[in-house]
Amino acid sequence: MDATRKGGETPGVKEKRHDVQMGNLQNENFSRVLQRSAVAPDPAALPAALAFLESAMSELDTALEVAEPNAYLNMVVALLRAHLAGRIVTATMLIAASDVPYATARRKLQKLIDTGLIEQRARTRSGKSFSLHPTERLMANWQQFSDRIIRLSADASSSTTIDEREYYYGASYLPASQSIAPPRVLPIPLQIGGGLRVLVHGDPTFMVMENLKRQFEQIIGTNISQRAFSIDRLRTEALRNAERRFSKYDIIAVDLPWIGEFAEKGVLMPLDTCLEIDRLDPPDFHTAGWTATHWGGRPYGVPSQTTPELLFYRKDLFAEAGLAAPDTTDKLIEAARHFHNPQHGRYGIAWNAARGTALGHQFLMTCADFGQPIVNLDPIAGGFAADTAKRRDIVPTIDTPLALEACDYLLQLMAYSPPDILSMSWYERVRPYASGKIAMAYGYTLLAPYFERDPASPANGNTGYLPHPAGPNGQPLAPVGGYAMGIPANLAPERRAAAAEALIAFTSPEAQKLYVLNGSRTAPRYSVGADPEVRRISPIFEAVDAMSLRDELQYWPRPPIPQIAEIFEICGQEIHDMLRGVQTPRDALARAQSRAERALK
Repeated sequence: MDATRKGGETPGVKEKRHDVQMGNLQNENFSRVLQRSAVAPDPAALPAALAFLESAMSELDTALEVAEPNAYLNMVVALLRAHLAGRIVTATMLIAASDVPYATARRKLQKLIDTGLIEQRARTRSGKSFSLHPTERLMANWQQFSDRIIRLSADASSSTTIDEREYYYGASYLPASQSIAPPRVLPIPLQIGGGLRVLVHGDPTFMVMENLKRQFEQIIGTNISQRAFSIDRLRTEALRNAERRFSKYDIIAVDLPWIGEFAEKGVLMPLDTCLEIDRLDPPDFHTAGWTATHWGGRPYGVPSQTTPELLFYRKDLFAEAGLAAPDTTDKLIEAARHFHNPQHGRYGIAWNAARGTALGHQFLMTCADFGQPIVNLDPIAGGFAADTAKRRDIVPTIDTPLALEACDYLLQLMAYSPPDILSMSWYERVRPYASGKIAMAYGYTLLAPYFERDPASPANGNTGYLPHPAGPNGQPLAPVGGYAMGIPANLAPERRAAAAEALIAFTSPEAQKLYVLNGSRTAPRYSVGADPEVRRISPIFEAVDAMSLRDELQYWPRPPIPQIAEIFEICGQEIHDMLRGVQTPRDALARAQSRAERALK
């Protein structure tokens, strides 16, 4: 469920980790418990039971509507998830995961400690800081519970014939009952002088909206005027628009990392001042996409695209070569080396290496692959707390050993990239992949139509979708990109109500399904990704939903701090000079760190 449910859950607080493997266990207590068990347990039972239980509780919450959060259960599940993944857990993390007020959570956590289910371990010599761990008693109890619940669920479902591929988040999305209907015409046409004016990015999804303009004009009952710009020009125009007495646009598209800047500079108005947030159905949005639209705990936009950057790879070529899909940076380099054959016009991989904004984005995401945030975000289970980036003590963390590893990785990629890699950006990296010249490419899901809708493309029907392969100290991530749609803060008061109604209509499940049916490859909502018609169009939706379920969709790699656009540019310049051989990796990081520090001051 999303992090802004009616129960008062703070965005980004409740951590859900769903893809836990027993091979990652790093705690000796659990190993001893398993060794002493009279019957060898199923090694997949505990993580499977945790996932099942969370799904079941989520369904119960939805069905009952008045259900109270179970603080004990929430804290224990969060603790076990982190424990299985070998991550340190603090009291603050469990209190945040409890989904109840601080004082109540503190009291219940103490009871878990007093009853011998959770133990504290000193993290510092002073003994003032503790990490929390499940005791052998808790692990034994939950291992037995896991074995039982898996058997019970298997017994209960033994008579069913539902394909496991039709099972999503604890619900069966059957075509007869779950298909999203087409958009409906608003009962009262919007009354807005001169029609609705929209500022967007010139990407495939927004171009689909332009192609559907006539249809949406019928839906909202007024004319629509849409202007589209490249990413840098879009930001410039949005900032210029904020300087006007009254906004020239009723709705503007915002790249997710800009949310903090646009909130701080008064470019966007908080949505809770102009519409009822519950009308947007926040729990239906992918958690990372929805929380990325918040600043200081308030929503400033509605996800219109949740388009993570993934690794596209040619499944047919990997199968022929007998290579497994690369889930680590080392394996990716190995695969790129294997497929790189310039003499025959084939290259290993393509990525964003063009100077400036494009490479800046790629560098930040690559640092995240190695476990390094670009600023000093607080570590939490599953990554880092980007929703706390409003803190005043934020400083750059660019010149670090992990960032140096990221630089070394990019330099290795250079050896297996096309000769024009240093001028490749958003679209240029995917076009040669679609034409069959490249075996792998980093790319946003919104770019998939370049090959998925081209029957002549060798990548059509042969593409696999993976989160970013992880570095030695990282974990697989699908950095969330895309755009939100928001309302300018300086919009004339008499236009705000109509703009809010249009915003709800444009981001509804019905509208977003229509975008997909007409060529988009982004689905910000769970309901859209689970729609049977949508799932038949492309495997990308099922893949992204699975990544969201495993909590691999993350937006902390590009935290929405107000200076993020300048940091993109700084890193994109310094790292480009490094790739050109003008400066060493250490010098590039030092210069980027120094410039970023000045920017944040």
